[in-house]
Parts: sequence; C-alpha cells; structure tokens
Amino acid sequence: MNLKALSEKLGLSQTTVSRALNGYPEVSQKTRERVQKVADEMNYRPNRFATSLATGKTGHVGLIYPVEHNLITPLFNEFLGGITQKLVEAGLDLSIVPTTSQNEMETYRSVVEAGRVDGLIVSTPLCDDPRINYLTGTKMPFIVHGRTCDKAWGENNQHAPFSFLDVDNVGAFYKGTQLLIDMGHKNIVLMNGNQDFTFAFHRLQGYQQALQQAGLPLRKELMFSRKEMTEINGYEVACEILQQQPRPTAIISSSMILTLGIRRAIRDHNLTIGKEVSVITYDDGLPYLESGKFNPALTTVYSSIRQAGYEITGYLHQIIQSGRKYEVRKMLDVDLIVRKSTSAVST
Repeated sequence: MNLKALSEKLGLSQTTVSRALNGYPEVSQKTRERVQKVADEMNYRPNRFATSLATGKTGHVGLIYPVEHNLITPLFNEFLGGITQKLVEAGLDLSIVPTTSQNEMETYRSVVEAGRVDGLIVSTPLCDDPRINYLTGTKMPFIVHGRTCDKAWGENNQHAPFSFLDVDNVGAFYKGTQLLIDMGHKNIVLMNGNQDFTFAFHRLQGYQQALQQAGLPLRKELMFSRKEMTEINGYEVACEILQQQPRPTAIISSSMILTLGIRRAIRDHNLTIGKEVSVITYDDGLPYLESGKFNPALTTVYSSIRQAGYEITGYLHQIIQSGRKYEVRKMLDVDLIVRKSTSAVST
C-alpha cells in the first residue's frame, strides 16, 4: 500500500492525504478523521522519506545535549524514556545531537539553520538562558523543560515568549520546609543543585520563603549548592553538616542521588534518620530508587520526570503541527508524601 493507492481510494489528492495524515490545520477535522480511518483499514504506513519531501518536515524532534552533562545519568534516562514513549505514539523520531558546552550555541544555530529537526526540546534551563533567547527569534518550534527567572514576564513566566512545561519547584520546597517547621525544626539544611539553573534557584526561593514566613533567620551555613548532585557530594556535605554545633535537626535535599549520600553520612555518624535527623528528598520517580521502600521510608516532594518527558513531547508535537501558533505554559503540581524519615523535634 502506497500514498498513490490510498489517495485513489479516498478520491483525494496525494498532497491532501499527506497533509491530513500529518495533522495540518488547513485540512478539516472531518477529512483528517476519514483519511486516518481508511489508512488504518488499509494498513497504510507512510514512507518517511517521501513524507518529508511532501511536507517539508523531517519527522524528527531534536535534543541538543552537551557531552559533559553525561548521557547516562538516571534523571536523563527517565526523561528520555518519557520522550520516546510519546514519540512512538506520535510516529516521530528523536535526534540527539551531541555537542560540547563551549560549542552549544553554535550547534543550536547549525541545527536550526539546516532544518535538521521539526522542533527542539530545551532542557535544564539557566535563569538567563542564551539558548532560549536565540530560539525565540527564530521560526523553529521549541519547548522548554523548565523556565527562566525573568521577572518581566510575570509570576510563573505566564507572559514568557516561549512555551514551557515546568514543575512548581518553589511550591515543592516551600511545602517541604513548612512541614519541617511545623514539626518544630529550626535548624533546617537545604542541600541543593547548581543555583545557576532555574530549578535550583526556585527551590532555594521556596525554602527561604517558608523560613521567612515562620520568622526564622536565613543562615548561609545551612544552605549548600553543588554543581553535580552525586552520592559522594551528598555524603561529603552531610558529613560537614553533622559536625556543626548545634547539629542541624533536618535536611531537605534536591535529589534522590544526593540523599543516598546523606543517608550514608547519617549512618556513619551513628545517627538515625527520622529520629535524630529528619530528611525530606525531592523524588523524580526513578524506578530503581523507590523512596517508599527505603528503611525508613522517605518523606518526599514528588513529581515524575518520565511523565514530564511524555507530556512535553506531546505539547511539542502540537506546537509543530500548528506552525508554532499553539502555545503552552504549564506548571506541574508536586505532591508532598509524608513517611517515616521525618518526625517532630525531640525535646
């Protein structure tokens, strides 16, 4: 079965059939549904190369990734899992374009100018991100996993000139810190990622807002930021924390990976999580680090990064099909799940 035979069966031109199958808005919904129904009945599968010639589209979504960021991190793998799941459903392919941090902007320009992909997913945005500034001035469809910190675009970037899907990181760390305050904790440590990135900057904001509203001081010696959220960094910072006098009674962590190191440090200091030290962790839903199965089970602020990858790809598909007329600025809520790793301050 080929496009010519399908178009003859339908009594439509090959161009109309091709555009209907690719979701072009100028083809009516009724016609698109009729074409898809007959295509399914005839087991028609489009020739990707021919479709590209007919529509001017590559059928590829792009993800430009600096090799220094490591393509095999647990978080990236889960995010990628959500992306690819949606791509399969949409009949699209993924192009991962490797680059270096030094050449990243040059790579973006090359990909856009060559038309190598139909749209781009921009991940881990900076507070002031040159990639986003560049892409907003082009015709390339794109969506950002996260936001920037530009106050001129209003609260939650609702007037930002770009589409994004983000997690409410401010709300997440406000909720977590507030829970600890309600339990009587005053010496609360924040163990965070690189605060040049928006997600970490917003988590710091949430933590600070909760402390300020409770009338507690913002103490620099309780706020830690690390470029890499690794187990060893979690361990080393936690060891430093546990030497302080008075010893902090609670830690809120930006990553399950960091939290692995925190747990090890607490154990090595002959302390018990949930008794001498309460711990809350951000949980991205990594399947092999299930927070509820730890001993003790971990209190978390939770949002699935796989689900985010799935949703953001679906939105990008709509942006591509609309010729960038479709826009989305969505914030995902974060669940606070209270378990055994947190408790009231002992008196």
